[in-house]
Amino acid sequence: MRLLLLGGTEFVGRAVAEAALERGWEVTVFHRGTHAAPSGARVLHGDRKAEGGLAALAEGEWDAVVDTWSAAPSAVRDSARLLAGRVGRYAYVSSRSVYTYPTPAGADESAPVVDGSPDDGEVPYAEAKRGGELAVLDAFGDRALLVRAGLIVGRYENIGRLPWWLDRIARGGPVLAPGPRELALQFIDVRDLADWTLDALGAGLGGPYDLVAPPGHSSTGELLEACAAVTGSDAELRWTAPEAIAAAGIEPWSQLPFWVPPGEFHATMHGASVGKAVAAGLRCRPTAETVADTWAWLRSIGGVAPRRPDRPAVGLDPEAEAKALAG
Repeated sequence: MRLLLLGGTEFVGRAVAEAALERGWEVTVFHRGTHAAPSGARVLHGDRKAEGGLAALAEGEWDAVVDTWSAAPSAVRDSARLLAGRVGRYAYVSSRSVYTYPTPAGADESAPVVDGSPDDGEVPYAEAKRGGELAVLDAFGDRALLVRAGLIVGRYENIGRLPWWLDRIARGGPVLAPGPRELALQFIDVRDLADWTLDALGAGLGGPYDLVAPPGHSSTGELLEACAAVTGSDAELRWTAPEAIAAAGIEPWSQLPFWVPPGEFHATMHGASVGKAVAAGLRCRPTAETVADTWAWLRSIGGVAPRRPDRPAVGLDPEAEAKALAG
């Protein structure tokens, strides 16, 4: 397989590139040159935001392309149109954020989606991802694969969610653990996403697929206890009721990554039905494996995870945590 990665040097794109190289695929990475491409990949440089920025893609043929773009849909439109006659299939890594809020527990690919346009410039995240989907569908039709990912974690994470929990628990001491302990979480290891996407391209799949671990795959307790185990920390997880967290003015999701209290928001973020993807071969590794591999990666790069400059920092300030624990 000849694979073109639009991106391919950070997080999801890098995981896909490395997985394809491990399969012996011929991989071309198109990127701005800000970060090093994976060893073994052919490199093309360009900036999708710049006039003439796709010039390096004017020639060449590939069996498939994977695109992780999350900004202006017009950039996806331009690349999809340029490649439509020279690429077999186009996989666009979208998001479950394209569904209108709230989505009930058990929602699948048939749920209503937000409005979007392939011609949009900078728009909010959900509309941007939907516009990107429409751009790929316009150019590739049934050759378009829409990978609607949920929460993605693992090696190379540049958002900071799992790295924050690992770092916090590694510091030890009393830790504000958002309850209930058995509350279900849905996320996907980036390597499982990469493997499924490549398998799907090889099988000629098209259309939308929600891609996140099945309901019940993990819980808040399993995640945080895995962090404590892998770091060897003496952290004391102090399970705290959602009502007490709200009373302390602590924001779910952003200040306590992964976690949202039971209710509408939780059903939307952690209640997806992924039967379609499972039937198409989705397999998700255990939480403990994802946590251990992420911790090993963090230590290999000096303990500080990369951060995307266009995303706000996540995590709870130590003073706010101490105040909540004392209250």
